[in-house]
Amino acid sequence: MDTPADHAPPGTIDPRPHREAVVVLDYGSQYSRLIVRRIRECRVYAEVLPWDAPADRVRALAPRAIILSGGPSSVYEAGAPSLPAHVLDLGVPVLGICYGMQLLAHHLGGQVRPVERREFGHATVTIDEPGHPALAGLPATPVAWMSHGDQVVALPPGFRSIASTGTCPIAAMAGTAPGGHAPVIGLQFHPEVAHTPQGLDLIRNVVLGIAGCAPTWTAGSFIDDAITAIRAQVGPGRVLCGVSGGVDSSVAAALLHRAIGDQLTAVFVDNGLLRKDEARTVVASLREHLGVHLVAVDAGADFLAHLAGVTDPEAKRMVIGERFVRAFEREARAAAADGGPFEFLAQGTLYPDVIESATPETKAAAKIKTHHNVGGLPADLAFRLVEPLRYLFKDEVRAVGTALGLPDEIVWRDPFPGPGLAVRVLGEITEDRLAVLREADAIFVQEVKAAGLYRGLGQVFAVLTGARSTGVQGDYRTYGHVVALRAITTDDYMTADWARLPFDLLARVASRIANEVPQVNRVVYDVTSKPPATVEWE
Repeated sequence: MDTPADHAPPGTIDPRPHREAVVVLDYGSQYSRLIVRRIRECRVYAEVLPWDAPADRVRALAPRAIILSGGPSSVYEAGAPSLPAHVLDLGVPVLGICYGMQLLAHHLGGQVRPVERREFGHATVTIDEPGHPALAGLPATPVAWMSHGDQVVALPPGFRSIASTGTCPIAAMAGTAPGGHAPVIGLQFHPEVAHTPQGLDLIRNVVLGIAGCAPTWTAGSFIDDAITAIRAQVGPGRVLCGVSGGVDSSVAAALLHRAIGDQLTAVFVDNGLLRKDEARTVVASLREHLGVHLVAVDAGADFLAHLAGVTDPEAKRMVIGERFVRAFEREARAAAADGGPFEFLAQGTLYPDVIESATPETKAAAKIKTHHNVGGLPADLAFRLVEPLRYLFKDEVRAVGTALGLPDEIVWRDPFPGPGLAVRVLGEITEDRLAVLREADAIFVQEVKAAGLYRGLGQVFAVLTGARSTGVQGDYRTYGHVVALRAITTDDYMTADWARLPFDLLARVASRIANEVPQVNRVVYDVTSKPPATVEWE
C-alpha cells in the first residue's frame, strides 16, 4: 500500500484508487473540474492538480496521460504559468486545451499571438485530418465551444494542423514529444463543456484510444480499493464516524462498516440547526438501514451558544466545524470505557468540498468558501482523519451508495449542508429565526414532492434572507421576513442551473408560506445559476 500523499490531511492515508489514472493540470480554468468529470464518465479515474505540482506528486498517480487545462493567462507575458519539464519527460500522451495548447506550441517552438477580437461562443470546426485517432468518429464539421483571446499562428517543428475554423486556422494540432514517441495534441476549443456536443467522444478517443486506458473505474472497483485503503490506515483501531443522514456521511459509514465492522461507531449530532423533524427521522433511518452502532447526541444548546452574535458566513463555518469536533471528542471519551480509545474520525468529505475550500492540494482553485469539515477543523484535532470519499463527486457517491445496498431514501436524499440552517439563516442565528425558516422550508419541500418533481432536482430549500418587507396581512400593515426559495438542477454540484419550476407550484408555495408562517410576508424565487452564485446563499 502506498504511503500517505504529501498533500493529504495530516494523519490520513491516500484514499484514491491505485489504478490507471489521468492527471489534469489546472492553469486556472473555470472548466478544469469538468475535464475531470468527462474523463470519469469514460470510467477512468482522473484528478486535477495545480500546474506547478511537484513532479513526484504527479508521478505518484502513475498517469497514463496528462491534460493541460485552459486558463486566463497569455503564454508570452512575463510570469505566465509554464510547462513543467516532467510533463513531456513522463513519456505519456499529452492533451492541451486552449491555454494548454498555446503553452505546448510556445514551449515547443511555435508562435502564439493575440487575436483581433476575442472569440467566445460556438464555432464550426472543419476536420482536416479525419484519420487522426483523436478525431475518430466525429462528423466532418462538428460544432465546438471557443473561449480565447490568443491562438497558435505558427506550428512547432514537426507538428501539423488537424482541424480549423473560419477564424482559427489551427484549431487543433498534433505531433510527438521531442526525443520520444508520445503523442502531443492541442485543441483551441473546449471539448469538456456541454456546448461541444461531440466533446465527450473526443475525450474518450484520447483517454481510451490514444492513452490506452481501460474503462474499469466503477463503483464496485472503487469500493474494493477503498476497503483496502481503510483497512491499511485503520488497522485494529477504533473509528468514530460523524453522520448527518445525508448521502455523503451515510455512504462513508456504510463503506467503513463493510471494511472494519464493529470497530466503527457512528455519531449523529443534533446541532440545533436541522430542518423540521429531521433529527427524529434521520436517527430512525440510520438505525434501520446502516446496521452500525449509532449514538445520537443533542448538542443544540452548545452550538447555538457559540453561534450567538456570529453573522459572518466564514466565521459560522469555523465555529460549527470546531463544535462538531468537540462533540465527537466528548462522545469518544464517554465511549472509550467500552472498548478503548478512538484514534480516528471519519467524515463524508467530497471532492467539491476540497476544491471550494482551496486546500494546498487545490491551490490553483480560488477559495469559494471554507467547508466546515475541511478548513473548519481545529488545529488541535485529537483524531486522525479517515475520508474515503475525498476524491468523489456527488453522483459518484450515489453510485457507490447504491452498490453498497443503501436504499433510495438515503442515496437520493436532498443534500443538506454540514453547517445546516446556519448558512440558510442570513445573519445572526436565533431560535426564533430558525423556527421561521423550518416552517417555510418544510412547506416548499412538501409541495415539490407532491408535484412529483423532487427526485429530478439537485436541491430544494428555503432561505431566511435577513431582509424585511412591508406587507398587508388581515387588513393590517406588517413588516415581516422575506423568504427566498432555491431549487437547482445539477450533475456534480460544481456547476448548477436554477430549476424552472411551474409558476402555479411557486404561487401555491408562496401563498402557503405567507398564510401559515405569520412572520413572513414576502416570498421570492432565486433564478441564479452556479456560477456566478454558489448553491447555498452563504
